[in-house]
Amino acid sequence: EVIYNEQVNWKLIRRVRVIRNKWKRLIMQTINDIQQEIIDEFSVFDDWMDKYSLIIEYGNSLEQLDDKYKKPENVIEGCQSRVWLQTDYRGGKLYFQAESDAIIVKGLLALVLRIFNGRTPYEIIDTDLRFMTEIGLTDHLSPTRSNGLLSVIKQIRYYAIAFKAKEKNK
Repeated sequence: EVIYNEQVNWKLIRRVRVIRNKWKRLIMQTINDIQQEIIDEFSVFDDWMDKYSLIIEYGNSLEQLDDKYKKPENVIEGCQSRVWLQTDYRGGKLYFQAESDAIIVKGLLALVLRIFNGRTPYEIIDTDLRFMTEIGLTDHLSPTRSNGLLSVIKQIRYYAIAFKAKEKNK
């Protein structure tokens, strides 16, 4: 069944996400579980305008990055819009915060962070990001947005490699 834009109840979708996120804290999902969840969320829509609306909603739900992290060393090169990525390493896991000045990019960041936040370097390095292909994202992003998204993912993996090496040297 196709759900058209005028039938989408975004407030209900946000409430469902809040409840789901509370449960996620209790039950740790694998990266593949989260990717499948994203694929399922996008599969509700056939029209790409609806999918873009969902991406924008994800972007609106992304917490704002503290200004102290909006510094040159946190800017991701290769993105058409400005993207900042802040990384913290605690308890053997990587935690990311990000922001962009472009709303679609913020939504893409929210998706990537949803997958990688709170993961070990090993999990991040070993992940095959299949959700982008399966939801059709790779076919519907402009080349510059695709390159920017890949730059973010590459930077996250670089951080994972660096912290993995740091762990080995302890």
